[in-house]
Amino acid sequence: MTTARLPLFPLNSVLFPGLVLPLNVFEERYRALVADLLELPADAPRRFGVVGIRDGLETGPSGPGVPDSTATSGFGPDLERSLYFTGCTAEVASVQKEEDGRYELVATGTTRFRVLSVDTTGPYLVAEVEDLPEVPGEGAGALASGVLRTFRTYQKRLAGARERTISASQELPDDPSVLSYLVAAATVAELPVKQRLLEAPDTASRLRAELEMLRREAAVIGRLPSLPATELTRRPVSPN
Repeated sequence: MTTARLPLFPLNSVLFPGLVLPLNVFEERYRALVADLLELPADAPRRFGVVGIRDGLETGPSGPGVPDSTATSGFGPDLERSLYFTGCTAEVASVQKEEDGRYELVATGTTRFRVLSVDTTGPYLVAEVEDLPEVPGEGAGALASGVLRTFRTYQKRLAGARERTISASQELPDDPSVLSYLVAAATVAELPVKQRLLEAPDTASRLRAELEMLRREAAVIGRLPSLPATELTRRPVSPN
């Protein structure tokens, strides 16, 4: 497997391959991260790693999730409790610096990775990571068809509970892997649930978990009079 060093951007959300991530970067440590990315040669990819925060607390140098040790490999006990170790590489698509020093950044998820070690000595976390290949798994194609149908039902019932309409022209991808990530991102679920979908060993396993979840959620929605107004397919700007 391919290994690399990536600056880490912990978030209270999960990024999936192929999905867009808008960020409003205002914390000093992450402004430094973006500034360092902008210092790279024009033809160099500007990438960072997005990892989920386990306990809902900000992590990074001077944050509560950082161990006292300055070791450059391994995880301290506090960091282990604070971060998930499977994340997604984000490649910067556009970035704009505001007058107040903030950055408005848009990135796209590319590949999953596993964190091998973390360097906590700089202004922000930097990790040694290895890419996780996307393996189809057995029966991914058939499972994708089932997920596609069930997701349509889920969308309709969710829209009905919110007194909204779903566009008939909305298209969903045929590729099982791409579909699995889109459904994972678009389904209304808590971070640990989405994290488990990101960590699935193969596409088929992810689709199987989604099929069970969508059937269960669609049944629940059908019995509820209303739901909180969480957008189904729009990702909010993530403050940091």
